[in-house]
Amino acid sequence: MSLDQNLFTLTLSPNKDDPNITDLVDPSDNPHYRKERVPGNVYQMNVYDPLSQSLLATATAPNATSKHKTIELHNPSQIVELKYTGTLTFKWRFQWEQHEFEWKREECYILRKPDPAVLVALTKEPSGRIKTSSVQILDYNLNRFDIDDRKGLEIVILTALLTFQDSNDAYHTPPVEGMPPPAQISSPFAFFGSSRRASDTSESALSRQVSELPSQDAPLLPPRPPPKTGIERITELHMLKTLQGEGEANEIEVGLEGSADDYAQYAQRLLEGNGMEFIIIRSASASEVPKVLQVVEHTKRLRHKAGLDEEQELYQYVLYNTDKAKGPRRINLDDRAPTKEYTPPTSLKIHLSKIPVPELRPKAEITPTKSRVPSSSSRPPALLPDKSKERGNGTKEPKVDRAKEHEKERLRLFEQAREEREKAEKAKGKDKKDKRSDKVKERERLKEEEKERQREKEAEKEREKARKIAEKEAKRKDKDKK
Repeated sequence: MSLDQNLFTLTLSPNKDDPNITDLVDPSDNPHYRKERVPGNVYQMNVYDPLSQSLLATATAPNATSKHKTIELHNPSQIVELKYTGTLTFKWRFQWEQHEFEWKREECYILRKPDPAVLVALTKEPSGRIKTSSVQILDYNLNRFDIDDRKGLEIVILTALLTFQDSNDAYHTPPVEGMPPPAQISSPFAFFGSSRRASDTSESALSRQVSELPSQDAPLLPPRPPPKTGIERITELHMLKTLQGEGEANEIEVGLEGSADDYAQYAQRLLEGNGMEFIIIRSASASEVPKVLQVVEHTKRLRHKAGLDEEQELYQYVLYNTDKAKGPRRINLDDRAPTKEYTPPTSLKIHLSKIPVPELRPKAEITPTKSRVPSSSSRPPALLPDKSKERGNGTKEPKVDRAKEHEKERLRLFEQAREEREKAEKAKGKDKKDKRSDKVKERERLKEEEKERQREKEAEKEREKARKIAEKEAKRKDKDKK
């Protein structure tokens, strides 16, 4: 990533005399920090102040590629845990004064959940490797937060960045047979462990250094562990590439090292877990394309022997020549020369998935069909002028005035539409009258029914009155008889 030239920049300058020493200098070549890789069986790296030669920080781990490293600040002493938290990407986190920081490849952020992260440091890396050449601390972003020890935070950020570079060197430096790795070569000329540097070759310094060396023999280094082979070596290579951000956790790159059976066993191990829905097996170069096919076949054979094919179906998607060509893109407008020779693919990528992935299904190629030109025999006959309209004397009929005919037709249609509209209005008026008469008849019928009900009520009252009179008369007669 490009850096801002207007900001304060530190450049990593390796020491020419001692490969374990690296200076962090400003654009004027003034050293601000000095890093020393301490040889030994375990990983240890010190950061010094080049002017006062005081120890500022120490980073330790079982080895340079460990996922957990401890950074200890001195004067005063403080422990900071640096942990690898990435799964498919390069991520390292640490905490400082209730704030959480995260390194992502070339950038360091301060995390603010749920707010977006803020960039606090920036580096410049070459493509494909973590080989820092320069770094910038963005003070204008750090000033936005309440941080008491700004200097301590700067030392922790730089120390973490320097450990990433050591991890990258340990991964890319091939071991030499019969020689221990650079981190295990013991040297009495440590940077601040003795009274002189390795670059100091004066006679007085040499005599003083020899007198300070212990008289007893140096202890022998323990033997190197045997190199890993088989599936363990494939697992180690995959882990190192994932830590360096050069591959995904579910991606297996088939190279020259290792056999097809080893890669197949590792692929089967990845597919056994519930957290891995699919894996990608790809070739490192064109020569490994046949080996990728062997790995896929062996993987499916292992699943078949374990009885996993019956429980869960495995989908396979193949992609050819997916590697992008380096350099500027060129568009070839020439027609493709017809050839019948088979050209093997230069790269191969196969997805083995537990779930269907419609995006990876091959798309059918539609070849356009050539349109046939009709022959002369299939062409329709040419239209000849109609001579039946010509008069007998050889003269043609006069032309008809199309405008007048069009106007007559328009008037006729207008009259026809007007007549239809009048008929519709008359029918509508008749319907209204019929509806009106129906309403009148309905009201009259209701009035007649109401009158009929009144008459029935009055008759009922008369009958009730007569019945009561008859009852009184009967009672009176019975009383007279008694």
